[in-house]
Amino acid sequence: MSSDRLYPGNQRRRRGEEAKERRRKRSGSDCQAAEEEMEQSVIHLSHCQKEIFCFAVPEVCPSCGEELKGRRLQEAPVSLPSPFTDGHKTSCCLLVAPAHNNQDRDFTGTSDLHTGISNTKGVVYNYTQDGVRRDQSGWSHCVSVPLVRPDMFHLLAQWDQYLETFSEGPAWDPVWQKFHEEDHNCFSFCLQFLNGVLAMEGRGTLSRDDFTRCFILPRMRRVSKYTTLIRHLQEHQYYLADRQETLGYGQEESVATS
Repeated sequence: MSSDRLYPGNQRRRRGEEAKERRRKRSGSDCQAAEEEMEQSVIHLSHCQKEIFCFAVPEVCPSCGEELKGRRLQEAPVSLPSPFTDGHKTSCCLLVAPAHNNQDRDFTGTSDLHTGISNTKGVVYNYTQDGVRRDQSGWSHCVSVPLVRPDMFHLLAQWDQYLETFSEGPAWDPVWQKFHEEDHNCFSFCLQFLNGVLAMEGRGTLSRDDFTRCFILPRMRRVSKYTTLIRHLQEHQYYLADRQETLGYGQEESVATS
């Protein structure tokens, strides 16, 4: 006789676990679908003194109705670069991604975010309540902040060793010091590591506010504009702006840029 018939609680527990697993898989599928939506290529073109954003070049101008052919475009259509990157294809970057409890996988001002640092092989070191994780997956849709210039060969050669040694420190061992959401968290881990590298390079350290203002917020503003644009295009097909308006897609520098 089945043990489930002898112990009905086992059967209920099993059904509960199966339902939980289905919800987890469904949530993962929804997150992946949302990320794929955000990866749609946005095309930018100009016509009749308007900046036009869309997913595909239209046959006629959505502003004036004129047929769009050849030289009637003021400049060739270009694909707008996405602000998101695959963190495992980066090296020596600070990465910002939706936290594990962020079910919508979004970057809104009210959503929980998580930070980590990639080594030269794309492994992402990140501090959690259980200590430092070394993730080889899970950071495929994030925002990156370059920390090292490509010509800083001496630092690139030692980066992985620095990162591993720092991660083994007692400050990140939950036995010695517990995770705290405000004062000792994933961002504290990243900033303290970065400041340690800057000190070794003979450079001044960065405060939390300065680093956030100079390097995090500009990228998050770009993400906000980009995601707003994507959602507008999904609903309305086109976004039109006067030529003097910009979306703020400029050249971004690395922290190590002097």
